[in-house]
Amino acid sequence: MKHWLFLLLAVAAEVIGTTALKASDSFTRLWPSLTVALAFACAFYFLTLALKTIPVGVAYAVWSGLGIVLISIIGRIVFDQRLDAPAIIGIGFILAGVLIMQIFSKAVAH
Repeated sequence: MKHWLFLLLAVAAEVIGTTALKASDSFTRLWPSLTVALAFACAFYFLTLALKTIPVGVAYAVWSGLGIVLISIIGRIVFDQRLDAPAIIGIGFILAGVLIMQIFSKAVAH
């Protein structure tokens, strides 16, 4: 079960890094730029721990799916970036795919 915690920590770090990437203003602001480097280093470290047990395809699907959903929410709240209906529907399909995989796939390590 701890491998899923590692994957969630990797996703959280990646979302922090992506948020800081936007705030870094193309790496022209020091603290957000340093946050990007540290957050992505942590994200990849925790991902390597998760990959000891979780198949890479499953881990990457969860990583990218949750990352897309979370960063879209943060983009709306923090950066006032609005998504149109097709974008929201597409993100919903991504989330549905991750959930289907988690619930029904035998490839997912439990």
